Amino acid sequence: MKRRLFILTMIIGLGTSLMADGKSLYKNCAGCHGDNGQTKALHLSKKIAGQSATKTIKQLKAYKNGSLDQYGLGDIMKVQAATLSPKNMEELANYIATLK
Repeated sequence: MKRRLFILTMIIGLGTSLMADGKSLYKNCAGCHGDNGQTKALHLSKKIAGQSATKTIKQLKAYKNGSLDQYGLGDIMKVQAATLSPKNMEELANYIATLK
């Protein structure tokens, strides 16, 4: 019974993450970038609020594959980007572009 409950919980969690929108996905970013993208992550990065979606997608892909290490935050960002699908990246990038 516990195993079935665990499996069901995992399926529901996976489904929820696949259906996540940009705003929901951004919750994982807010700890470093602030609720509105106005915080410099670890006082090192630039603010990301309003950044173009194209630039954000390009950066997320590069962080995910390990080819980008801006401000020495590459390892942190690689972990953050690891679970993002291309669709998630697009949704997240579009949300970040709307932040003021």
